[in-house]
Amino acid sequence: MRIDVAFGGTGFTPSDVAGRLVAVIDVLRASTSIAAALANGARAVIPLDSSGDAVERAKAFERSDVRLAGERKMLAIPGFDFGNSPAQFTREAVEGKTVIMTTTNGTSAIMNTQGARDVVVASYVNFTAVAAMLRAALRGGTDVTLVCAGRERQFALEDAGCAGRYVYGVSRRVTGIELSDAAQACVLIDRKYGDRVLELFDASEHGRALRNAGLVDDLTACAAVDSYPVIPLYQDRQITKLGPERER
Repeated sequence: MRIDVAFGGTGFTPSDVAGRLVAVIDVLRASTSIAAALANGARAVIPLDSSGDAVERAKAFERSDVRLAGERKMLAIPGFDFGNSPAQFTREAVEGKTVIMTTTNGTSAIMNTQGARDVVVASYVNFTAVAAMLRAALRGGTDVTLVCAGRERQFALEDAGCAGRYVYGVSRRVTGIELSDAAQACVLIDRKYGDRVLELFDASEHGRALRNAGLVDDLTACAAVDSYPVIPLYQDRQITKLGPERER
């Protein structure tokens, strides 16, 4: 079995994910916010490309049942209920609601995974839960691709470091795994920083930009390993929490 890593969110073809378990990583911040929303009782998260698409999709719901979330260039979209800060997705704010989300990088990466066997949303905050699913898939004979959303379709250090944590954590507990060059490179990044996730963020371009924008609390939330132990599963154009009511 094989683990591959793709960078940039759109830098792969359908054949790269066909029949595979795909984990989409946008640590800063969409993956983290999606995990937070589902852990706090959101019914579903619907990822969309544009703010216009999000507003149109929301019209299919009663206003009290839906929340709009999104950002462009780190800033909340005017008129939306939330931006992309994980702390905004509290139980009081999202329980029982459908969250319609559009972000600069993460939501497009999620939507670009057609043909995959399964698609999950991965980050530091749900590492152990998602890693267990990846190990089970590999042991069952399914290849895995980690898709790093990156920043504006480019390589992002923080996503690669998170991918490396998954590659290392999974491959050392499953024998006979083949790692692509990209997967091995991600492991090297993870081994450099280890549990010093905030240090990784500060070394990354996007992490520094968020800090300079005053979003330090977001960095802390995104670095909290296993703080939202859910498996967000993307299927039928929406993301829901894998659990007893939605077993694979």
